[in-house]
Amino acid sequence: MNAAISVVSVVGIGADGWDGLPEGSRRVLRAAEVIVGGPRQLDLLPAAECPGERIAWPSPLRPAVPGLLAAHEGRALAVLASGDPSFYGIARTLTEATEAAGGRDIDIHPHPSSVSYACARLGWPLEAVDTLSLVARPLDALRAALHPGRRLLLLGEGPETPARVAALLREAGWSGTRIRVLEQLGGPAERLLDATAADWPHPRTDALHVLALDCVRDPGTLRLGATPGLPDEAYEHDGQLTKRYVRAATLAALAPAPGELLWDVGGGSGSIGVEWMRTHRDCRAIAVEKSPERAARIGRNAAALGVPALRVVTGPAPDALAGLETPDAVFVGGGLTAPGLLDTCWDALPDGGRLVANTVTLESEALLARWYARHGGELIRLAVSAAVPVGGFTGWRQAMPVTQWSVTKGSTNA
Repeated sequence: MNAAISVVSVVGIGADGWDGLPEGSRRVLRAAEVIVGGPRQLDLLPAAECPGERIAWPSPLRPAVPGLLAAHEGRALAVLASGDPSFYGIARTLTEATEAAGGRDIDIHPHPSSVSYACARLGWPLEAVDTLSLVARPLDALRAALHPGRRLLLLGEGPETPARVAALLREAGWSGTRIRVLEQLGGPAERLLDATAADWPHPRTDALHVLALDCVRDPGTLRLGATPGLPDEAYEHDGQLTKRYVRAATLAALAPAPGELLWDVGGGSGSIGVEWMRTHRDCRAIAVEKSPERAARIGRNAAALGVPALRVVTGPAPDALAGLETPDAVFVGGGLTAPGLLDTCWDALPDGGRLVANTVTLESEALLARWYARHGGELIRLAVSAAVPVGGFTGWRQAMPVTQWSVTKGSTNA
């Protein structure tokens, strides 16, 4: 082949191997001078049909991709992927690598994904099922997806994944959840395992599998909704916690959107960053907390509430903010009067970025009033009262009022 070739072909293949490939995919593999894939995938190809040089992916895979593409520039290169390469597959990594190098195009030949096969076997409508990959991801991320009556499909990382999922469900109070493991979907060795998390009997399964969960919350397990304002008892804390109703109003002002990054400055128990990330799986947050003890607690809360990817930076603000990725929004929940803190947060925000700050002290309230006069936005006071026993009657007990300033940088009222 000549150096004009600039296409990387990505071919999805299932457990049924060569027999399950459409003719278009077979034609690509027959013509390939180099075929890259996992050892299991490469073994599915008949040597007589696919004479090209075979290369197994090195580990770790992602850093090796640019070098491998460069090494075979100008050759007909095919990459094997499990199922649909664009669904939690290698296609994304290859696309990013080729775009960064300004080189080859990607030609994708999909195969039915394991999720499509699983829904077909279970009779589940694909559009009504939540899918979560556990490959190279913390298992605790599953916790945020658990809701009564929901159906989940999990892409497992290895033969011990179903047993680990069952153990997490028991620990989290979802032991009544039905687990079905669908192995070798579409192949001759296809098999279904079926039990609840409470009595899951299989320490290991086939490495090639999908887990299907019918979520059941155990009696007495705390109910966690899908919107901000989780119960205060969902958090481990030492009193430094943005309380439930103020937290819900704060998240509404921050207005998280998929893919955005939040700085949670003065993280306390991490509740704002945690609930920011729970609004969408692509939301990201960095909690900055000067107390090592509280910083460790933020990490535990993030894992327990299903967002283990929340990053915790230990150190005093504003110094600890240096070098952090540019935020889309900033919440300041503590340390407002620290010299230069608000200035640093404001300067870090791009146009369109949001800043929300809460306080209960007169000194910090006066500071927020000055910033409001300078930059506009919205200055409000949140007051929450709860009904409590008063002798044999019931009366209102008011929590300390919270002053909140929220502003969008570059807005017309700023």
